[in-house]
Amino acid sequence: MYGTIFNASMIVVGSVIGNLFKSKFAPKFQTVLMEALGLAAVIIGIHTVIEPLDKSTLPVLFIISLAIGGILGTMWNIQGHFDRIVQRFTNSELSAGLATAVLLFCFGSLSILGPINAALDHDYSFLLTNGVLDLITSIVLGAAYGLGIAWGAVVLLGWQGSLYVLALVFRSALSPALLNELMIVGGVLIFASGLSVLEIKKINTLNFLPALLVPPLVLGILHFF
Repeated sequence: MYGTIFNASMIVVGSVIGNLFKSKFAPKFQTVLMEALGLAAVIIGIHTVIEPLDKSTLPVLFIISLAIGGILGTMWNIQGHFDRIVQRFTNSELSAGLATAVLLFCFGSLSILGPINAALDHDYSFLLTNGVLDLITSIVLGAAYGLGIAWGAVVLLGWQGSLYVLALVFRSALSPALLNELMIVGGVLIFASGLSVLEIKKINTLNFLPALLVPPLVLGILHFF
């Protein structure tokens, strides 16, 4: 787990550094940082999707996953609950930034494959690389939104820790096909977050999180047929 702890630590460090510079940026520079973040999220999302989508044997599965996941997430109002929890302690601006941070930190290919490789092969290279990338990302996010971005480290610990444990318990069920489909859905969520940051289209991205549950379910059912 030390790779995940390193990754989370880099988020906290980056948030602190970014927050120190926040007061030094005029509003116009904070706007530029937001635009840079939005563009980065769009590109990362596209990059995360393209290669796995080419490898997918079920290229429509991510569409089904997003449709089902979006309906479930809207019924459960995940975005609304998240916003209320964050706003209870801070403000709506941080709520939007933290939602973007969670998606960027948790649903890239390195963040998904990293804890699984660590559990199965004791290979921490993905997590260490992801930690450096998240350090840079959290500096930008911290400069735009403040120290509250550090809460993303807590979510990352829970996410990667869960993947680590699941990989140990269900190592035989973690097929390349499943990981491939999870990265496609995760990439789409990152892309959608970028659109929201750029104010191109307001998307309640967290409402689509249940989409990540659909590929394991569908592939598990197909395994028995």
